[in-house]
Order: sequence, then C-alpha cells, then structure tokens
Amino acid sequence: MKLSKLFLYFLGITILASCSKDDHKINFTFLQLNDVYEIAPIQGGEFGGMARVETVHKQLLEENKNTMLFMAGDFLNPSLLGTIKIDGERIQGKQMVEVMNAMNFDLVAFGNHEFDVSKVALQKRLNESNFPWISANVKLKTKEAAIPFYKEVNGHKEHVGETFIKEFSDEDGTKIKVGFISVCIPSNPKDFVEYGSMFIKARASYAAIKDSVDVVFGLTHVALEDDKRIAKIIPDLPLIMGGHEHTNSNDFVENVQISKADANAKTVYIHRISYDKKTKKAVVTSELKEINATVKPDEKVAKIVNKWQTILTSKITEIIKNPEEVIFEAKTPLDGRDAPIRSTQTNLGKIITQSMSFAYNDKVDCALVNGGSIRIDDELSGHITPVDIFRVLPYGGAILKVKIKGGLLKRVLDYGNKAKGTGAYLQCFNAEKIGEKWLIKNEELNINKTYSVAFSDYLLKGFDIPFLSKENKEVLSVYIPKQSEISFDIRKAVISYLKNL
Repeated sequence: MKLSKLFLYFLGITILASCSKDDHKINFTFLQLNDVYEIAPIQGGEFGGMARVETVHKQLLEENKNTMLFMAGDFLNPSLLGTIKIDGERIQGKQMVEVMNAMNFDLVAFGNHEFDVSKVALQKRLNESNFPWISANVKLKTKEAAIPFYKEVNGHKEHVGETFIKEFSDEDGTKIKVGFISVCIPSNPKDFVEYGSMFIKARASYAAIKDSVDVVFGLTHVALEDDKRIAKIIPDLPLIMGGHEHTNSNDFVENVQISKADANAKTVYIHRISYDKKTKKAVVTSELKEINATVKPDEKVAKIVNKWQTILTSKITEIIKNPEEVIFEAKTPLDGRDAPIRSTQTNLGKIITQSMSFAYNDKVDCALVNGGSIRIDDELSGHITPVDIFRVLPYGGAILKVKIKGGLLKRVLDYGNKAKGTGAYLQCFNAEKIGEKWLIKNEELNINKTYSVAFSDYLLKGFDIPFLSKENKEVLSVYIPKQSEISFDIRKAVISYLKNL
C-alpha cells in the first residue's frame, strides 16, 4: 500500500513536471500605430479613432497577455486640437498624451513632428506621459552639451533611452528578453534638437543591446528607403515597425520585414510573433487591420476623446455652424502631405487657392498661399466636413486682396518656386511657370502691369518671403475683409467653395 501510494505520488510529480516543462518557444504580439494626429474618428466618422484602437488592444491582451502597444512616431502634432488655446496656452499634443496614457502604450518613438511643438511644450508632454520613449539619434541641446531628452517626475529626471528591453514569460516557463532600437528622420531642424546619424546610431544601439537580449526589433520614424538601408546594415532584425509615409506598406529586405500602417489609425498592424530560443528565430505573422465603424469604441478612452471633442466643437462653432456636415465627396484623395505640398502643386493646394479667388467672386488675377499654412500632413478622401478643412488650415487667417506691381509678383513667384521643400513654397491658382516664363491667367506676366492678387494674410507678414510685406513700395493697396465676408477666414472660403461645387 505504501509503495503504491509512493508510486502515485512520483507519477503525479512527473506528470506535473512534464506539463510545465519549458519548451523554449514563446508567442507575443505587437500592435503598431504610426503617424496619428487625431484622437477621434476621421472622414465623417468612417475610419480611425483611438477609442476603437483600444478595443482592439484589449482584445489582443485577452488573446495573449504578452502584447505590446507601440507608436512609431508623429503624434504630438499636427492636429486641429493642438492649435486651440485654453487659458491662453495652446494644447500642443496634451490631448494625445492623455489618451495614450489611458491606453497604456508600452513604447513610443520620436517622430519629426514631435519637434513642431515648442521646447517648453515638448517637455510638458514628456513629463505628462506615463509611457516610455525611445530614440538613439535625437538629443536635447543645452548650453553645455547634447543630452538625452528626459521626463521630470517629482523633481527626478528619467532619461529617454537609446534602447529598450522588455521581458516576456509564458505558462510553461519560457522566458525571453526582447530589445528595441529606434531612430528618427532629421527632417525638422530645431535649435533645441541635435540629430545624430540614423545609420550610425542604429548600428551602435543594436551592437550595445544585442548580447543582452534574445531578439531585437526596430521602432523607427524614417523614410522607407532609410528603413531599407537600416535593414541591410542590421540583417538580424526580424521586424522594423516604421512610420513617416502615412500609407500602409509591408516590405522585405532579405529576412527583415518593414511594416507601416496608415496615418490617423485608419489601419493598424498586428504582428503575432513566435520565438524559438533553440533556433533563435522569430516567425512574424502580420495582419493589417482596418479601424472603422464596425469596431466598438472603448468606453474609458471614448470618454476622454469626447471631452476634447466637445472643446474642439465649441471653438469651431464660434466660426461656422454644422462642423460635422458633409460638404464634399473626395473620390480622388486630396493631397496635403508635407513633402508634396511644399514641393509641387497638389490638388488640395489648388482647391484652397481656387477658394481664395472664389471668395472675391473670381475678380482677382491669381491666388497664392504658402505650403506651410497647410498643416494636415495627410490625404483627405471620402466624406469631407468643415472639421477636415479646419484640420487642413488650423490657424485660419484672412484672405487679403492686394494690388501689386508685376515686377514684385514675379519676384514672389520666383522665390516660392526656389523654396521647394520648405513652407515658403507657393500653392497657386491662375499662376503657372512654363519654361522660364510665368503665366497669369494664361498670359505672360508683365512686370510693368498692376495685378490683383488674393494672398493669405500670413504671406504679407514677410516671414516666409522677406520682401513681401505691406511696407514694400510695390504693394500698392491691401484690402482687409470685414468679419461678415467669407474672405475674413480662409477656412470659411474653402468650405463655401466646396459646398458650391
């Protein structure tokens, strides 16, 4: 009897041990977002919305506790909400950090648009965030030296790391350490930011972490071609989760997968990863998931989003009624992305400048707006509402009707044309360069003629084009519209024009 009991005891121990034996394999999940500027759904509520993303996040956590939520850069700016002032201070990404805190992001990378906000505002957002940030190549410039960006919490500085490590374990006892590296594109020079080489820093941060972890992944915000170069430099990365392009893509360089979701959470990438400690291989199975109206919003996050949207709506309705009204159907995407809008004539730029002419009953010779005034850095498609137009032109401003000498107009157009890649590049209506000649309403510009031009009021302040101001002797007259006129606010003009089409 004693022997049989002893046998059963050891048999039970053996069975339990075999059931809990480490099989050296572990599964984990990454949920990737990138380039998210709007916390609420866009395109008339059809796509996006951080509350919907949180529902997907919670579902993945139920599926596998080893799930991480990532932002591959660009979230503090641009956004319409970010331009609004509360108690005299612009929000500048505060709404996004509050939402991301509620969603418990696991890791975020710096994107170039994080440096659109002021140094003071960026520090506030860092301090407010309860999630870790990462970057190997961006540093904070001080009088003494360039130092890592940091959070200041209760008087204690927590520096942003060049790398990040996460530990996972599963039910059978398999444990691994997962490392992350990150770099940001140096496309937004600021006097408080120092950019190191993306490629040197990517290689160096990988070398610094690879022997301390089982596997390393990338979380980057660079152009796709730069991601491909990083993949060639570091061929052992199973996956680079990237941002910057705004349009979903999934590319491979040898065995390195490079994935990017659509901007504003129109889609997210779900990466289910299986890692074998014996073979040291990661198998990545990726799903591009559309975030649309079929995804029920998470109540907790929706409450925060709705709070901010109420603030936004109250500000917009001070200028225009029915901000959610569908005013236009964009069957072809309207291109307001930073790179095109600052280097070539786009269909969105043409609509804006046509609207400026429309505001004066087309009784102007041409219309000009600087590309830098168009802040959406995205494409608009489908249902277009006044809110979308406010997203495009968050700072508003009047449309001025200016009498100007042809010689100055030519200098202005030449200056804008040479400013490709900057905010001073001009979007035009009825002004076109053919060869070396400028045509105004299809006729060659006459430097001795006086022209009537619709300008955005910002252009006449001389910030982008230094010699273009009211004080210039070749600016003969400036008409400033009354509040009752649609030209009083460029956004009202665009909305009125689109509704008239």
